[in-house]
Amino acid sequence: MPTERLINALQSFGVRLADARPGVASRRGGAGPSDHKAMTIAGRTVMVPVHTAAAFDSPFLVRRPDPDGVSEIEHDGVVIGRATFPGKPRFYALSTFDGVPYSQIAVLHGRDVLATTVLQTCIRYASRTKTCRFCSIGQSLAAGRTVARKSPEQLAEVARAAVLLDGVRHMVMTTGTPNATDRGAAILCESAFAVKAAVDLPIQAQCEPPDDDRWFARLKASGVDALGLHLEAVTPEVRARIMPGKASVPLERYYDAFAAAVPVFGRGQVSTYILAGLGDTPEAILATAERLVGLGVYPFVVPFVPISGTPLESHPGPSPDLMHAILQPLAALLAGAGLRSGEIKAGCGRCGACSALSAYERTGAAA
Repeated sequence: MPTERLINALQSFGVRLADARPGVASRRGGAGPSDHKAMTIAGRTVMVPVHTAAAFDSPFLVRRPDPDGVSEIEHDGVVIGRATFPGKPRFYALSTFDGVPYSQIAVLHGRDVLATTVLQTCIRYASRTKTCRFCSIGQSLAAGRTVARKSPEQLAEVARAAVLLDGVRHMVMTTGTPNATDRGAAILCESAFAVKAAVDLPIQAQCEPPDDDRWFARLKASGVDALGLHLEAVTPEVRARIMPGKASVPLERYYDAFAAAVPVFGRGQVSTYILAGLGDTPEAILATAERLVGLGVYPFVVPFVPISGTPLESHPGPSPDLMHAILQPLAALLAGAGLRSGEIKAGCGRCGACSALSAYERTGAAA
């Protein structure tokens, strides 16, 4: 099975683990790829669901590793591939000067990206009529696995240690939305400034589009190298149903923000996260992607993974065939525009672990 198709299948169905895996623990709840575990397959580290309803019934089973740390991947009893697991990062053993475990400040995503949710609360999360129905930002906070607000000093301390001890190569800073004006840009500015003062680490900042485009220049001046303005869903109907509060920021505001941000950060350094499987058709996603690519924005399309404890925990994820129908033409579209995940300075698109998109890019280049 081609690598990109295998990744599609694993991320759609998830995997059953035959025993507790070594290395980085799987993630439950919180922002980012939750209910997942990092696996390295054919040299690519990908995030694969392990705690979802689909994963519990998955046809894929990962066997206990051999003495060399290699596990077999089985599909209905037939070995179809092999995987290894990234080791537990050394910086997880440390605590900040004020006594907070480093792992509660930032975590390892994929193989070499440090990720943090600077503000682990959101003005929309507490309201059932406004919250994004897929969001679990409050779960890790309620479970005591993180802190509500990471200070700039804590972020700088952890980032420096992650680079020195574990060879982390870039960082993602996201945030819950604190207000309806800058929408988190101010918090991200002070956080990035502190990290860049401590260590030379490329940073992607992620937030909703602020109300004033001047925030993009401020983010850039603070040390942010790449920007993520995440659509998640691309049609008004799906946005209103899935994320009613966030849908109050119109799509055209996103497009205006994209157009303003690209000249500041550069082509390919502004990206958006699109969740396939929420109800948008492949045609709608690809039409949106074409418009985004025309603006110089990298559309990072990932399969939706239902997270336990959210209103969409029983919502089915997209099939591997649906993801193939999106990612194959999207990779060709990106190639035609000269946008490449490997040239993104920092962030989800560069990491690529939550989607097979970069594998399709490589397949297309080889072809």
